[in-house]
Amino acid sequence: MRYLIKFSYDGSSFSGFQKQKGLRTVEGCLENAASKLNNSPVKINATGRTDKGVHAKCQYANFDLSINATLKGIKRALNSNLPEDIHVIDVYNVRDDFNARYEVKEKTYKYYLNMGEYDPIKRNYVYQYCYKLDVEAIADAIKYFIGEHDFRAFVTDNVDKDNCVRVISDASIERKGDTLIFIFTGNGFMRYEVRNLVGALLRVGQGKDKPIRVKEILDSKVRCGGLTAKAEGLYLENIEFKDNSFEKIG
Repeated sequence: MRYLIKFSYDGSSFSGFQKQKGLRTVEGCLENAASKLNNSPVKINATGRTDKGVHAKCQYANFDLSINATLKGIKRALNSNLPEDIHVIDVYNVRDDFNARYEVKEKTYKYYLNMGEYDPIKRNYVYQYCYKLDVEAIADAIKYFIGEHDFRAFVTDNVDKDNCVRVISDASIERKGDTLIFIFTGNGFMRYEVRNLVGALLRVGQGKDKPIRVKEILDSKVRCGGLTAKAEGLYLENIEFKDNSFEKIG
């Protein structure tokens, strides 16, 4: 039977999401826990992969089990075999052909940046930029990302990408004290894309570029070696599926 899990993780101590031989990864830990439950190897299929140091408040993955177990039992068993920096929040029954990657409607990422005093406690969770930025200029620039665009100019190693067209339905910022939060919601994001978008916006906030420069880079479709924001500030915040009518833990 096929199941879908909703889970979160602290990316600080992982070498990214994707399983890599000899390295500690989110995918590796999840497959190990599911395989112990199933008493045979289990492969998971997630909605996407996050890079080293990136966190997730809301991530999903599906897998098949050959044993009979309740949803509550699966959640309990997985969490008992997972490290403390991964937690399964919910378990769902899904149809046999459900593929988490291709059922996604929208993803939301948030990027957290500290403009105030350096905070060693939050160094793995909020980018410690520690300088003031022109927030109004960033707010003007970020609007250029809204809509359907070819985001090739903000994708690392874009020469290997045949299709970099994506739709961003929301691109905005929030300020809470000295913390600046960049918010992006869209139908899909490519490797390093959000961090590259934030990097371009930081140049605007630093006064190195005018807001219109963001549009010029976007329209150029050429990766110009811009700044890639550090990983620790990035969170996969939410995922919306095309059909959310899953049977879950009661």
